Amino acid sequence: MHHPGPPRFTHVGSPVELAPRNPDATAAFSWRLLERPDGSEATVGDSPVVHLDPDVTGTYRLELDAPDGTHRQTVRAFPDPRTTVRVSVAADEVDVDPESVDSASVIGRFNDFTMGRHRAEYDEEREEWAVEARLPPGDHNLVFAFDDEFEPYADVDVSVAGPGRPRVSLRGRREGDELVVAADADPAPDGAAPEVEFYLDGRDALSRGDVLVADDELRVPADAISELTRVHAVPVAERHGIADTLELAVEGGEASFRRPADPPAWVRDATVYQIFVREFAGETVETTFEEIRRRVPYLEHLGVDTLWLTPVAESPTRHGYHITDLFDTASDLGTREEFESLVDRLHEAGIRVLFDLVVNHTSRDHPAYQLHEAGVEGYEDLYGRVPAAEDTSEIEWSADGAPAYYFNWTKIPNLNYDSLRTREWMLDVVEEWLPVVDGFRCDVAWGVPHGFWKEVRARAKARDPEFLLLDETVPRNADFRENEFDLHYDTDLYHTLRRIGGGEASATELFDALADSERRGYPDEAVHMRYVENHDEDRYLAECGPDALPAAAAATLTLPGAPMIYYGQERGVTEQRGTMKWHDGDAELTEFHRRLVAVRNAEPALRSERVEPVNVEVTGAAADDVVAYERGEGDDRLVVVLNFGGDAATVRLDRVPSATTDLVSDEEVGTGDGIRVEDAVVLRVE
Repeated sequence: MHHPGPPRFTHVGSPVELAPRNPDATAAFSWRLLERPDGSEATVGDSPVVHLDPDVTGTYRLELDAPDGTHRQTVRAFPDPRTTVRVSVAADEVDVDPESVDSASVIGRFNDFTMGRHRAEYDEEREEWAVEARLPPGDHNLVFAFDDEFEPYADVDVSVAGPGRPRVSLRGRREGDELVVAADADPAPDGAAPEVEFYLDGRDALSRGDVLVADDELRVPADAISELTRVHAVPVAERHGIADTLELAVEGGEASFRRPADPPAWVRDATVYQIFVREFAGETVETTFEEIRRRVPYLEHLGVDTLWLTPVAESPTRHGYHITDLFDTASDLGTREEFESLVDRLHEAGIRVLFDLVVNHTSRDHPAYQLHEAGVEGYEDLYGRVPAAEDTSEIEWSADGAPAYYFNWTKIPNLNYDSLRTREWMLDVVEEWLPVVDGFRCDVAWGVPHGFWKEVRARAKARDPEFLLLDETVPRNADFRENEFDLHYDTDLYHTLRRIGGGEASATELFDALADSERRGYPDEAVHMRYVENHDEDRYLAECGPDALPAAAAATLTLPGAPMIYYGQERGVTEQRGTMKWHDGDAELTEFHRRLVAVRNAEPALRSERVEPVNVEVTGAAADDVVAYERGEGDDRLVVVLNFGGDAATVRLDRVPSATTDLVSDEEVGTGDGIRVEDAVVLRVE
């Protein structure tokens, strides 16, 4: 079916990409804009993939003519929440002579980290570089890249006042001859109570005349449901939130309800271990699938149950993200059969496998890109292009303009999702690996259109509802939860742990980081990946030191969500992508991680959603280095105390432990003055 999928929700000034599903580059597709709000001058082009740029608040209705018929698509545009902000950096804050700088690109999430799109101007009177940017409420980080390079550069943090995003969750029930879809809407932490808007799905037979909407409920006669039916709802206050979806079905007189956007249940209990593949085997042995296979007992020893492998597809680079063949494994790692054998061995150990799916770009040494650049027919639209004036490289590209790329990543040109051929190609890549692994970690997820991810999710879940989709969205963005991804990078906790470990924030700011999920509009059902480092970040040990790392690791393993351990974190590796330390690793740190994982696996309270701050009195250490919280419900409750400082702390809690034996170390930590905490303790509570 070529229907483009569910209704789409955006705000004025934020274009929506619309494309037929199951793309066929040889077929004819055409779009028509049937309806637009009064005063709108929006149009759509005549290509199979179009971009609707709403200019007026309201509902836009479109039709797609496709080989299998005509399909209807609804786009709802809400008011633009952004304001124009002047962002600046003073000359004396940057180690660069203003007179030597020809230009300065400013990049951030607001412009998809694209160099050359926004340039700062130097204000001689104020002695600063400044740029105007349209930003929504919240915290933002903008990077000033002088002469379009990252040496030197300046980071600028900007806070824009305003509320977060409201949230909604749908539940279904049957009342007599009716099915009821109830919307539970929550305001943003600092926002007004939201209203709820319901939308039907153009793929279904149900029409607006079949339903009754009142008091945040949608009602429909059970006999009107003749096939799978989808209902969508959006919360609306000062800003709109992400949509939730409920699927309704009636079979044999029995009604059923399913929430297709929710993650598989196993994800809430998962502990992820990431391997930077080519550095895992050790100093003298080149890593191969067979060498990883031989080290599976170590993963069993740690107790992890999910393995994320950095890219294993053919690539000339050690990191693997410059891919030259998306359909085969890298020759230096081993054959496809050897990779599948490794997956089988991991499954025998009870470990699921996440494949690093790279579909935002390829290597510029990929044959397809080389043919694209050379003007070969059939390859001309596979990659994005930008005008030469927007190119910040000094490369003399052979084709007109320059390839599209993010940051200064000139060696990995972006794929062009406005091309049906590209979409076919990338969906073939998805289908190639879906049957082999248990999930995808999706590289540069933020650079790929939402519509494509919605189609990937539909395909993955149709094959296996337990399949996992993990987004690399940095900084995190709740829009990727809307029928797209199951597990989300928690960049807020990551940065907070860095500030705490560096002595720049109190340990209690952990609670603010957790609250950020709600402020950003993630529903309670969302699951977040908690981590202290990964292959793109400096090692926590190198940046924050050995005193803070145990507490930071314990935070990720005792807070809600799916914790992730980056290979070598537990062995004392200090290089971002350094060789795994086997013979000279930190055995004590490894054992600490192993015990944390074991306690998390054994204690349901540590996998619950409830986190309650606990008041502590601290002696023997800085109070700002210590934080405590209660986990679990009812009679199954634990208290966790973390100490990020170098001095042991003695703490008194406003919760009464039922015993003072630390579940992590299995040692007695009670003293006459309170509880002794060197790095982290977990205690049962009466």
